[in-house]
Amino acid sequence: MSIEIGEGFSGAGADAAHINTILGHRDGPVGTSFSTALATPTAGHVPFLCVYQPGVPCEPPTLFVNKAAIANPTHARLTWGAAQAGVAEGVLSYAASRFTPSDMGKWCLIVAVWVDPEATDEEAVYLNNRTATITALERGQQGPDGDGIARWRLGEPPANPFFRSGSAH
Repeated sequence: MSIEIGEGFSGAGADAAHINTILGHRDGPVGTSFSTALATPTAGHVPFLCVYQPGVPCEPPTLFVNKAAIANPTHARLTWGAAQAGVAEGVLSYAASRFTPSDMGKWCLIVAVWVDPEATDEEAVYLNNRTATITALERGQQGPDGDGIARWRLGEPPANPFFRSGSAH
């Protein structure tokens, strides 16, 4: 498969993580999207290379895209600190189980990351982003017919942690 699209959610409340991933070959459409997104930031959403440590970028190269515009200093610290570290650890864990060192350079990854502006627990944000990243990458690898993807059933109302159809608003 040339493009793997995944979704992962972990945690509860403001410290929860919601991750979307697009993994693909660097010389394909994901590589083009990776370069384009890095070169065209928008107000409040500045994609950046995710790093394990300063000067040590993730492998495969990972573009971190924040879904929520930075709202305050705590939100900035949690997004660029704990969430980025969680994504980096999730990528490392997943990549170590899937790629050989020579294969890693053929891929690139775009990760869209939700950090709630009201999040406060640094360790929870880190762990939830790590778990959600691994889940999203695993689901993407399984593809639309994989065993690990929950399926919506006709007649069931849509729901997510922020909305439940038919509930009192």
